[in-house]
Amino acid sequence: MDLYRERLWATPWLFISTLLVIPAVMLVFAPINLTIGIVLAIAIYAAWAVFLVATAPTVRVTKDELVAGSARIPLALTGEPTAYRGEDAVLERGRRLDARAWLLIRGWIKPVVKVPVLDTDDPAPYWLLSTRNPDQLVRVLDEARLAS
Repeated sequence: MDLYRERLWATPWLFISTLLVIPAVMLVFAPINLTIGIVLAIAIYAAWAVFLVATAPTVRVTKDELVAGSARIPLALTGEPTAYRGEDAVLERGRRLDARAWLLIRGWIKPVVKVPVLDTDDPAPYWLLSTRNPDQLVRVLDEARLAS
């Protein structure tokens, strides 16, 4: 059973801004065949939208583990998580970022949560996860970690 579950969907502005592919493809194919240009433009946009939806990762917390995308870690091997917003989140994703960290970040989701990894055999010192609900994720991680 999931104590926390969040799908990191692309924001609506990303779908809206990629609508510009439609006139661009039509413009390229208009000298050849306008009908083919229209069909290809719609097909390419639809493929892109399906790709954005299909590849949206999920962050989940169960009573025993943290699952972020395809990665899993037992909560017993995690330390106290920390939430970052605004400029602090930008610094965590940038200048303060350890190159060894495991990342599940999305550019369209600004807040992040840093989860220390206590496993000495793991080369990653921490996980950095994008989330729209950093305070809730930290609370759930703490509660589940301390309960196990």
